[in-house]
Amino acid sequence: MTYDFDTAAKNYEQDMVRDLEALIRVDSERDVEHATPDMPLGPGPAEGIKTALGLAERDGFTTKNVANVAGRIEFGQGDDLIGMLSHVDVVPAGEGWDTNAFEPVIKDGKIYGRGSADDKGPLVAAYYALRILRDLKVPLSKRIHLILGSDEESEWVGINRYMETEEMPKVGFSPDAEYPIINGEKGIASFKVVQKKVAASPSKVTLTSFTAGIRPNMVPVSAKATLTGTLPEDFTDTLDAFLQTNKGITAEIEIGAHETELTMRGRGAHAAMPEIGLNAATYLAAFLKSAGIDLDPAGRAYIDAIVRLLHKDTVGAPTGIEYADKKMGALSSTADIFKFAQDGEQSILINVRYPQGTDADSIRDQLETAFGPDQYDVTIDGHAQGPHYVSDSDPLVQTLLQTFTDHTGLPGHEVIIGGGTYGRILERGVAFGAQMPDAPDIMHLPNEYIKIEDVVRSASIYADALYRLAK
Repeated sequence: MTYDFDTAAKNYEQDMVRDLEALIRVDSERDVEHATPDMPLGPGPAEGIKTALGLAERDGFTTKNVANVAGRIEFGQGDDLIGMLSHVDVVPAGEGWDTNAFEPVIKDGKIYGRGSADDKGPLVAAYYALRILRDLKVPLSKRIHLILGSDEESEWVGINRYMETEEMPKVGFSPDAEYPIINGEKGIASFKVVQKKVAASPSKVTLTSFTAGIRPNMVPVSAKATLTGTLPEDFTDTLDAFLQTNKGITAEIEIGAHETELTMRGRGAHAAMPEIGLNAATYLAAFLKSAGIDLDPAGRAYIDAIVRLLHKDTVGAPTGIEYADKKMGALSSTADIFKFAQDGEQSILINVRYPQGTDADSIRDQLETAFGPDQYDVTIDGHAQGPHYVSDSDPLVQTLLQTFTDHTGLPGHEVIIGGGTYGRILERGVAFGAQMPDAPDIMHLPNEYIKIEDVVRSASIYADALYRLAK
């Protein structure tokens, strides 16, 4: 039997918009500072889980809330299980928004708001795929679970908790990337580089603080340095000249009686594609190094390391971790969190996306060699995720690619990315949509949006794909 999934999806357009708006209004950023036993990741992620499950409960689906950090929506019957894995959490709104990031705005057929593209819009499309299958009474021989996490942008606490207590599918996809398919994901690891104590000596200027970045997977949009002491008389002129020769970088300076605050702004980007960003922190360091400042030893060492090893680099060439694989492509590297205080932590967090053929331990060793083991300690921060690949000949990949082509008329082909999705959790797991090919990647950026027509189209594609996989 033939089903008109496209028409069914279009009939739900206004409902999808309404539900997506409700999800965007939830600031579901990880907030462990306000965690409670009932809300281990904070109130926002818990509210995100409750809101998403509430949509399904409203419509009569069976759901399960797992400790307010994960959950699922169930559909179908059978012994075998197919999974769709999505997430309700978001990265921080950050700077540069034209509107309130958590108040959805519809303009020119797009819904603006943090999480609209990553991953609340695709989540809505995946949920309405289940509604379409149910309401069209499509017969299935397998069960489908739409599994929700609430910490995908950080440490995956939610989905890890879910895997400890709940049945997990072996096959499925994550609607958290782009079409035609993502069947390969590079390894992901963050490395904390900590500067050891530097002996003091007299200087005219002291770097009292240097800070930038809010998440390991976001290229910092802004960076701030606080300086005390006597700056060169031409300091502001030197700053103006630096900005003239570094297009896209802006700065604000506040000169006080006892200290000077300098804030530099660049362009944010997802850590999987740092090349499209302008790292405000490394540009700030580059300016300070070029400004002719007699800087204190610790500050000078910190700034010199940033400029020597990290500035204008996104492939790890200066540190010697550069690597490429024929199948998975090149390694990417971006320094995303900077913390420097004279009497406190002096560190840099570097996020690396690496292909098969290398590993996190080897990268750590090389970073320590580059920075110098006598001056810096380098550790793997958190849990490294190895590369993941599902062959393009796998029936899952072939089915999803054919579904995409049938709905769009566009050719399907395998894609390997530096981003990380829940697809890598499954033995045969991939990422599938909802970003259309050649669309600008606005995930993690200010003024994030998703086209309404793409949400609707994805609901149809997902419904058809699930039908083919589960019939």
